[in-house]
Amino acid sequence: MSSSARTALEAEWARCRWIWNECVAKSKTVHLHNKATGEKRTCGPAQLDRMLTQARERTPWLREGSSVPQQQIIRDFGKARAKAQKDIKDRLPQRQRAGMPGWKKKREAEPTLNYTRRGFRLKNGRLCLAGGIVLRVVWSRSLPGDPSSVRVYRDSVGHWYCSFVVRAEVRPLPETGRVLGVDWGVKQTATTTSDAHDLPHAQHGRKAQARLTRYDRMMARRRPKKGQAASKGYREAKKWRAKTYAKIARQRQDTGRKWAKRVVTDHDAIAVEDFRPKFLARSSMARKAADAAIGATKKALTEMGRKHGRDIRLVHPAHTTMDCASCGARTKHALPLSERTYTCTACGIVSPRDKNSARVMLVRAGLNPAGVEGVRPPGALLPEAA
Repeated sequence: MSSSARTALEAEWARCRWIWNECVAKSKTVHLHNKATGEKRTCGPAQLDRMLTQARERTPWLREGSSVPQQQIIRDFGKARAKAQKDIKDRLPQRQRAGMPGWKKKREAEPTLNYTRRGFRLKNGRLCLAGGIVLRVVWSRSLPGDPSSVRVYRDSVGHWYCSFVVRAEVRPLPETGRVLGVDWGVKQTATTTSDAHDLPHAQHGRKAQARLTRYDRMMARRRPKKGQAASKGYREAKKWRAKTYAKIARQRQDTGRKWAKRVVTDHDAIAVEDFRPKFLARSSMARKAADAAIGATKKALTEMGRKHGRDIRLVHPAHTTMDCASCGARTKHALPLSERTYTCTACGIVSPRDKNSARVMLVRAGLNPAGVEGVRPPGALLPEAA
C-alpha cells in the first residue's frame, strides 16, 4: 500500500471514529435525560443520521471524507447497542452480555471502514474507494461473483486487509456413501471413526513458546512508567510478539481448513460433537486446549461442509464418554481423564475412549446403519471402517 493511500485511510478512520464517539455521547445523554425526567426519548438510527447530516453541514473536516463509511459506522453502532439491549432484556448473566458501545480511543481502536456497493468499485485489479482512495490489492484468490460490500481494516500487527461480501454458492462434491463421527479432545484435536482422518495436536503455540517468552521479557524490561511514552525498544518487542501470535493463528487456521477439506471430500455425512471449549479456559488444560484450537477447527469443518453441500450434524456432548456405542449402556460414574480405555460393563466391549465417543456421535446423529439387533437397513450409508 502506498503512503498516500495509507494516510487517506487513516484520515477517513479519524472521521469515522469521531462520529462513533459522538453517537456514544448522544446515547448516554439521552439515557441520563430519560432517567432524570422519566421521559421516553429515543436515540435511533434516524436521530443519528440527522446528527451526521448536521455535523457535515457545519464541519468542513467531515465533508472532506466520504459519507458512505460514516453512515455505515452509525449502522454498526446501532447493531452493537441493539445486541447489548437484547442481552439485558433476556437477563443473561453479566459475563455473557455484550457490553454497551464505548469510546473508541485513538491509540487503541484499530481502523475499520465499511463500504457498500455505491462506495467502491473494482478496476483493473485495484480497489477504488469513495473519496478518491485507490488501493493495490494482493489477491489471495479470485472473487466468485460481484461483491455487495467491502470492509477495509488494519490488524494489530499493522497489516491492511480487504474483506469482500459475495453471495455464497454451493459446490457439491461427488457422493462417497460414507459417514464419519468426530469427537474433540485435547491430547488429540479430533478423533474420528476412521484412523486415516484423525487430527493430531499440531502444537503450533508450544513450538513458538520460546520466542514469545523472549518477547515478554523484553517488554517487561522496557515497560514504561505510568504517564510516560513507550520507548522504541518496547514498541518493537510488542510488534514482534503480535506478529508471532498472528502467525500461530494463521497456522492453526490453515491446519483446520486442510483437515476439514479432506474430511468433507471423503464423506457424505458427518456427526460432529457440539463441543464448546470455554470451560477448559478455567482448567489446568487451558493452554493446551487453546493451542488445540478446537473452536476454529470445528468452525472450519461446518463452513466447509456447508460450502460443498455435505450433511453436518451437531451432537450434544452430554454423556458421550459414558455411553457404549455398541449396546447403548451408560456407566454409573463419569470416567476420569486419566482413564483412556472404555470398557462396557453390559456387553464387555473394550475400545479406546475417544474412538468409542466418536462412534456414539454416529449413533446419536442417526447415521449408524446398524440397529440394536445388528440389522442393516437397505440403502443406508456405510460407516468407514476404522
